[in-house]
Amino acid sequence: MSDVKNAQDRPGVEPVWDQNQPARDKARPRGTSGGLAGISGADWLLYAAVAAVALGIGVVNALSKAQDVAWHGGGYDARTPLFWEMSSIVAIILVAPVLFVAIRRMRHATGWLLRIGLAVAAILAFSSLHIAGMVGLRKLAMFLVGGSYDFHLSAATLLYEFRKDVITCLLIGGTLWLIDSRRQAQQARSAGTAARAESPSAAPHMVWLRDGSTRIRIEPRDILWISSAGNYVEYSLADGINHLVRGTLAAEEARLTPFNIVRVHRTRLVNLTRVTGLKTSANGDFELTLDTGQVISGSRRYRAAVASIEDLAAHSAPVLSGNGAHS
Repeated sequence: MSDVKNAQDRPGVEPVWDQNQPARDKARPRGTSGGLAGISGADWLLYAAVAAVALGIGVVNALSKAQDVAWHGGGYDARTPLFWEMSSIVAIILVAPVLFVAIRRMRHATGWLLRIGLAVAAILAFSSLHIAGMVGLRKLAMFLVGGSYDFHLSAATLLYEFRKDVITCLLIGGTLWLIDSRRQAQQARSAGTAARAESPSAAPHMVWLRDGSTRIRIEPRDILWISSAGNYVEYSLADGINHLVRGTLAAEEARLTPFNIVRVHRTRLVNLTRVTGLKTSANGDFELTLDTGQVISGSRRYRAAVASIEDLAAHSAPVLSGNGAHS
């Protein structure tokens, strides 16, 4: 663990592997692989909903344009505006996965600058692909019926299309972000409920770890920190023994919060009852010194987790020096 400093010599690690479960039985959030393969399950339902709404909007817009022409003295003909709208909508549906992938990468990115950069890149990529696809479909369709299509390529035309694409990206991306946030919260609650259901009710003050068909009981007080390790989580105990068990950090956080074991980093939980010192840096990150002498780094994103320690330090009595003076 690279963020643990001044580690004391400890006895050999004793990992406890859950050998009776297949390698892919860990529940993973849908669509977090970062590629198109990550869009699955409920995401395809959302994708279908986006397509249906987009098609509906396209039909309504086309009929409205035809009606406007008729009201201004022209003939009512919905075929041409319907063709223009549908070619644009089909292109949007085809390139919508770009937004799905971008939102997933943004949710796992650290720092707002990186997220903003990903958003800008996604909008530019989406708009470029949408315009190219729309123009290509129109040219192909007109060629097949013996006609031709002129996009009137110019800065003004590109800006006109880009403005509309920005709004489309914000609507689709914002909806996906909100749905993902809700889904992640539900998964965390479900994982915590399942973990509590598996814990033996005879000793609610204990922590039980599963090793295949057996259970290992440990005292919450003995836990120093817990870190994620791929499809597993690693318990680091005060006696130097480590337990590596299958699970997710979110699930462990949900069931260990009552023991004052909280998340201080994206990949780490720490037992605050073992903390003897807190040091903060100018950028908001912090370091926790444990009663074993080890130092754990924490991220400013989880600064609220150690607020109780900061409040206690702020209201504690001043320390006196040897001659009785305040220090």
